Amino acid sequence: MQDIRLVALDLDGTVFNDKKEITPRTLAAIRTACERGVAVLPATGRTASGIPEAFTAIPGVRYALTSNGASVVDLTTGEQLVNQPFKTEDALKIYDILTQGGGMLSIFVGGKSYTTRENAENHMDVVPENLKEYFRTTRIEVEDMPATLRAHAHEIEKYSMIYHDEAERDAAWRAVLAACPGMELTSSLPRNMEINAPGVTKGSGLLALAAHLGLDRAQTMAVGDSGNDRAMIEAAGLGVAMGNATDDIKEIADVTTDDNNHDGVAKAIEQYVL
Repeated sequence: MQDIRLVALDLDGTVFNDKKEITPRTLAAIRTACERGVAVLPATGRTASGIPEAFTAIPGVRYALTSNGASVVDLTTGEQLVNQPFKTEDALKIYDILTQGGGMLSIFVGGKSYTTRENAENHMDVVPENLKEYFRTTRIEVEDMPATLRAHAHEIEKYSMIYHDEAERDAAWRAVLAACPGMELTSSLPRNMEINAPGVTKGSGLLALAAHLGLDRAQTMAVGDSGNDRAMIEAAGLGVAMGNATDDIKEIADVTTDDNNHDGVAKAIEQYVL
């Protein structure tokens, strides 16, 4: 049996069931792993401020992998242990491309997410119903996005877009890759596009944290269900796909557990960690 000492868990569709709850069995498994000295952490495309307290308040949960691996923070000290932003010129170029089309634009900087009031008002209809409250409560609205961008262009972690349809998203996807080859493009929701700097993924963030903690790749486990989880499932010593994962994620995972409504995370931790 592998000596798993670091467990990275995606949030929506993984730790949380469809009611956005952590079930008692999953909560107990996470708590027990933490009590045994295993580092269990959220691994998400969200900012640090957007991670539900239901996870971060679990005793022993100390780290958070955020912005698809661009940042890993120590929740107890606020220290940023991993920092992988865009190069300034790439950040500015991508912003210009994204603002030429429609869609809901969010910019991730320093553990926070920014948008404009106009963008939030005009494009909230594209946000899935079960995420509207998350968007409203975590997006900081700014009047002058170009000014905000210029001030923070050297520290942008991620761009996130949600479009009205797949065709609009796919056109923007092609435009970004044509102008900025090598960017990491993923999707975690229907009609969604998330952009990180080259080589920056949940996988790179996971391995960087493992190195910081003095752990080998073989001592890591990652659990997820969608496109932005692929890199960490491939990178981890044990990659676990949820039962509700997309087919391509199940194909590259080492094992598949149950779905998010039937304690898939708990079963994976119980079987491979405890």
